[in-house]
Amino acid sequence: MTSTETTSSAPAGTGPALAAAAEALRTHIRDIPDFPQPGVVFKDITPLLATPPAFAVVVDALAGAAADAGATVVAGIEARGFLLAAPVAHRVGAGIVPIRKQGKLPGRTVAESYALEYGTATLEIHDDAVGPGDRVLIVDDVLATGGTAAAAANLLRHCGADVLGLAVLMELTFLGGRSRLSSLDITALLEI
Repeated sequence: MTSTETTSSAPAGTGPALAAAAEALRTHIRDIPDFPQPGVVFKDITPLLATPPAFAVVVDALAGAAADAGATVVAGIEARGFLLAAPVAHRVGAGIVPIRKQGKLPGRTVAESYALEYGTATLEIHDDAVGPGDRVLIVDDVLATGGTAAAAANLLRHCGADVLGLAVLMELTFLGGRSRLSSLDITALLEI
């Protein structure tokens, strides 16, 4: 397994579970330069997924964030967010809602377009996936510019849910995404 080449640290003020998760990420995430386009350094989580003990530590830390927030629903953002949100929801006894790329859901949907660090995209959710009384934690792999998370939060709020926060494996702090999400509590297991 390849470690990241970037300078990394655990988020300030973390407990033992978050520190262990940060170490698992430092050890099991690899950088793929120039993917999906030149100048972008992709954070590949497949080594983490292939290592059950490291993946379990990370899922436990994310589940802790969901339990602490009192989440009744965990929303996973396509595609890597699905891999994380499902075991987190299972661990805390919450429902899971997929937030998908445009055109992937069969029922009536609500859509939100947003800017990425390297283009634009549109997310969708079934219009009846969540509603009033649902307390939702959004789970994804990376917080970069914040566009994806902001779009996901807007979709969930449009459907009437209470969006509690965002939990991610990694936050790319140099891209400033946290500043776009001032209304959300954010748990980042590793800051880069």
